[in-house]
Amino acid sequence: MKRTILLFSAPLLLFAAAANVHAKTTTLAVVMTNDPANNQIKVYDAVSGSLLQTLSTNGKGGATGNARGIRESGGTLLAAVNNGSNSVAIFEWFGDNNLGFERTVATTSAPVSIDFANNHMYVAGATSVDSFVMFGTSVGWMDGTTGLTLFGGGVPPGGSTAQVGALNNNTLLVTLKTDPIPGTVDVVALNSNGAVAGTLPTAVSAPAGSLTPFGFSVYPDSTALITLAHSNQVGLFRNGAFTDVITPGQAADCWSTIDGKYVSTANTGSMTISRLVGTGNNIFLDSGVAATIATGLAPADIDAAGGILGILSGGSFLSLYTYNDYGELAASVTPINIGVSTAGGVAIMPPPY
Repeated sequence: MKRTILLFSAPLLLFAAAANVHAKTTTLAVVMTNDPANNQIKVYDAVSGSLLQTLSTNGKGGATGNARGIRESGGTLLAAVNNGSNSVAIFEWFGDNNLGFERTVATTSAPVSIDFANNHMYVAGATSVDSFVMFGTSVGWMDGTTGLTLFGGGVPPGGSTAQVGALNNNTLLVTLKTDPIPGTVDVVALNSNGAVAGTLPTAVSAPAGSLTPFGFSVYPDSTALITLAHSNQVGLFRNGAFTDVITPGQAADCWSTIDGKYVSTANTGSMTISRLVGTGNNIFLDSGVAATIATGLAPADIDAAGGILGILSGGSFLSLYTYNDYGELAASVTPINIGVSTAGGVAIMPPPY
């Protein structure tokens, strides 16, 4: 009996050891080069800053003036827009800090922004927003689409789509910037399965006197903090309307990310990061200058997860920070020279386990 137990124990121990080796990973910082001819992603160790991989997206980049052109889900899946190819590239985590290209999916208009929620991948493009059903960590077929529209009517002009994000299980938001008039927030209906329902969005105007609804972060209570970039403001969006607007005192607060209760904005004009807190009724400025961008280049995207915040600056540098439970930032590595001038998106990808 003892011999039988030993014979079965050895393979189990070997399997457990192999599983532990396979599961060893670190937080990754993934940058999209956004090259208009040959788009790629560059995968960095977010702790050491070392380059781990360079992978083709099998498409063309070229997205501009957007947020969330690259997005991760659960530490196991990553998607990047091929704006010049009307497609989204899907990558999967293969263990040991390695990502692998899986496939591309076609979109109904040139894609600029991605979000994952409700067992779906959502993609906002130049004139439309699409939903793709997901099966675990696999992206399936397109199961919904609708056109985007401006407040007052009309199709968004080229380059106006900024970001898509799920507000809850029945609503998406898409921000549209249309200077020199206040922009639009499209409220997109989802059906009971989480797919884009197909009806035209409800178009909500940005607040009077504001400009450029851009990046936004969503709280679990279905409120969103939306940057109003060219009027240097932040608005609170709730139940289909803006209910509060503040001026944090920094210039061109374009991009936004959230972890817990703290929202961080990347302020392109001031080259700073601000920290805010939102409630159901108000926005509070916790720190106007939570950090400065060390490279001196204007930030072009931001993401945070698992205690790591990444800033893409000027299409050339990646700056990484650690943050604690109070949202306080500390620079962690020397800014990384990406080696290209076109980079247009960053995603922080924590370990999946």
